[in-house]
Amino acid sequence: MEMMKSVLAKVPMPVLLIGPGERILTANQLASEIFGPDIEGRHYMTILRQPAVLEAVERTLRSGVQSVTRIILSGISRDTVYRAHSAPVLLDQGGGALVSLEDITDLEQAIQSRRDFVANVSHELRTPLTALLGFIQTLTGAARDDAVARNRFLGIMEREAERMNRLVGDLLSLSRVEAEARVRPTERIDLVALVRSAVDPLRSLASEQGVEITVETDGLGLGVEELIVHADPDQLTQVVTNLVENAVKYGGNGKGVQVALWLNPRDPDMRVPAVTVAVTDHGDGIDPLHLPRLTERFYRVDSHRSREKGGTGLGLAIVKHIMNRHRGMLRIKSDRGVGSCFSISLRLP
Repeated sequence: MEMMKSVLAKVPMPVLLIGPGERILTANQLASEIFGPDIEGRHYMTILRQPAVLEAVERTLRSGVQSVTRIILSGISRDTVYRAHSAPVLLDQGGGALVSLEDITDLEQAIQSRRDFVANVSHELRTPLTALLGFIQTLTGAARDDAVARNRFLGIMEREAERMNRLVGDLLSLSRVEAEARVRPTERIDLVALVRSAVDPLRSLASEQGVEITVETDGLGLGVEELIVHADPDQLTQVVTNLVENAVKYGGNGKGVQVALWLNPRDPDMRVPAVTVAVTDHGDGIDPLHLPRLTERFYRVDSHRSREKGGTGLGLAIVKHIMNRHRGMLRIKSDRGVGSCFSISLRLP
């Protein structure tokens, strides 16, 4: 038995050995952390308890049949999903059962995330598609000869088609970023020039809404006109564009949007020298309740307002994945009635 204990102690998952007398002969440390200490000698029904597992163990002890089932164990911070394997073993006292618990929580969460993603994409596409089909049927029927209605409907159809095009574009961007997640960018780029080139095309949009965008580089030090970092220029441009565009659309309110760059000799989170690009608006701010979920796919604080302004609900998710690829940080701060600050930090070479 001592040899059995020594072997089970090295198994990288919780394991219980149940004897022919239906009592636990031994358990490794991982199992003891789940079910508590001093479980040796107790009947397995007082430990496992869940009907599906009890049935699987009983089947193994009675018939020598290997069984696999799924159980959920509640923890302090979260529930953990296990795949429970009950396999017959031959012991000196007779036939027993070896129960091992394989943690499949992450796998189940990934499966659920894929289901949610497909459901969200389907929902996002269904609305504009339904609108397009409805207007097409109207234009080929009752409004065939109504020039005024035709022009109005075509305008709406164009907006809905553009919305679908933006959604597909963001989905492709997200897919590309995820595919390159483990490939670190090596190209040397001037961050100051990149930020300015990303901001300039947005000035006309800002002007339409009475918003002035300013780029501040005082935090880089006197006379610093360029700052070299390793980055993917296209992806980093997408990040800056997304943050500034969001600030103009949702936080401008006729006020200003500031884009500031500064150096951190030692970033408090990354613990290395870094440069930060912060985009600050003076809008209504965001309720703290929403902040932890802003980077989730398709999560919107105000769904109606976001769709009205052409949002797909994927922008900040793309930003998060791009920053992960760059080993950088995305930080979000917001105060109701004051405004929001979205900042990214990149390591210096």
